[in-house]
Parts: sequence; C-alpha cells; structure tokens
Amino acid sequence: MPGQPSAFQWDETLYAGSADHYAVGRMPYPATVADALAAELRLDGRGRLLDVGCGPGSLTLLLAPLFSSVLGIDADRDMVRRAERAAREAGVGNVRWQRLRAEELPAGLGTFRVVTFAQSFHWLDRPRVARAIRPMLGADGVWVHVGATTHRGVDGTDPLPLPRPPHDEIDALVTRYLGPVRRAGQGVLPAGTAGGEEGVMRAAGYRGPRRLTVGGGIVRERTEDEVVAAVFSLSYAAPHLFAGRRPEFERDLRRLLRTAAPAGRFAERAREVELVLWRP
Repeated sequence: MPGQPSAFQWDETLYAGSADHYAVGRMPYPATVADALAAELRLDGRGRLLDVGCGPGSLTLLLAPLFSSVLGIDADRDMVRRAERAAREAGVGNVRWQRLRAEELPAGLGTFRVVTFAQSFHWLDRPRVARAIRPMLGADGVWVHVGATTHRGVDGTDPLPLPRPPHDEIDALVTRYLGPVRRAGQGVLPAGTAGGEEGVMRAAGYRGPRRLTVGGGIVRERTEDEVVAAVFSLSYAAPHLFAGRRPEFERDLRRLLRTAAPAGRFAERAREVELVLWRP
C-alpha cells in the first residue's frame, strides 16, 4: 500500500479520470446558494469572482451572473476542460478558466470581490493558500468556503418517491475492491482529510466567520448512471484506483443498484450547504 502523501504536495492523480463522472454524478448546488450570497454580500453583477478548485465549474457557473467577470482555476487539466465545455453548453460568456494550483497564487491575477472554495480547501496547503488570498481580496472582499456533500444525500427512513441508493452497500463494495484504508491518489488517508479550518483562517489574519445554511430538504431523482458516476467522482474511488479491475467493479456496482431499484431510478434528499464567510 502506498504511503500517505504530504499535506503540502499536490498529487496529480487525486481525481485522475474523474472529471466527466464528477460533472454527471454530483448533485447540483441549489440556487439558494447564489440567492443567499447575493443578499448577504449585496452582489449586483459587478466585481470579480475567483473560484479556487473549481472542478467542472458547478459552483462557478451558478455564481457567474452575480459578477462582471469570473475566473475558475483547478490543478486538474481534465476538470478545466470539462468546465470549459459546461460554460459553452450553458452559453455563459463572462467566465474564463485556467489550469493553476492554488499554491501558485496570487499568480498576478489581481484582486477579487469574492473568492470561493467549494469542497476543495482541505486538499490544499491551507496556511500558504490562506495567506496568498488575503492581498487578492479588495477592500470589501470576502472569502467564502462552501461546505457541501453532493455525491450522496441524507441518510434516513423518511418516505421518498423512489428507493434511496444503497450507500452502505456501495461503501462496502469499494472497501472489498480497494481495502479498508481510504485511498487518495498515490497515498492513503486513514484519518480522512484535514480539519481545523477556523484555526488556519485566524492564523492567516481573517475575521469571522459568518455562517449561512441553505438548501436542505430538496428531493432529487437520480438515475443508475448518475449514482455510478457519483462513486467514480470520489477521490477514494477514482477510476484509476481500480486499475484493471474497474470493469469488474462497475459490473458489481450496477448489479447492486439494480437489486435495490430494478427500474434504475433512485431518490435522495439533498444535504444542506454551509457557507462560511471570512473577511481579511
């Protein structure tokens, strides 16, 4: 088993092969994320947004109408390409994309009204990135951490219009193929990803936080293909980790899903999204 990677070293294989799966399998951020930020920060279509670790552009494109110009950056080349495609398909013209590691900031990009991190900050050299972002925020600039779980919904027994995906069984299947210790690119994360975000932010000189919670309770229908894609969108179940056993794993995964829902249709109650706002 490979050793655990350094917390300060980007592993390019972390989401290798996951970009298309991420775009299909992750549930969308609710529109209330944009509504809450617009109201809280009085966003009116002016100013610049920087989305760090933008992935396939899910949050970037949702927030784009609130700003005059938007930049999404990601270290993964395929994620950037997928985001470019999504912007073209959506006809969004005020966004540009750049392959760039967060640790390379400020990279001459100038200042921004808002800088967002959605499900990305825990993968970074957090003290370094937090320090780098401070001078990139304008006088009224705000850092927004978007805490969300979009690959699966809330566990529960409340009635839904369709069966829930069998997440416990899916996790057990991943463990059967990849072992009990969580994989992450070339390494492992036996204790999960890093916590202690508040301490990192305060040490870097930020004030706050102000917390907003939005979007809970939405019921979303999911197809078998979307649930499969959600599994392959995960760092600990990225396609490359299965190597030559990937077709066998997907066959077993689909068999499991069809046992739970022969029609191949599921429902999930989306989790709440937490917006954590910091000011320099």
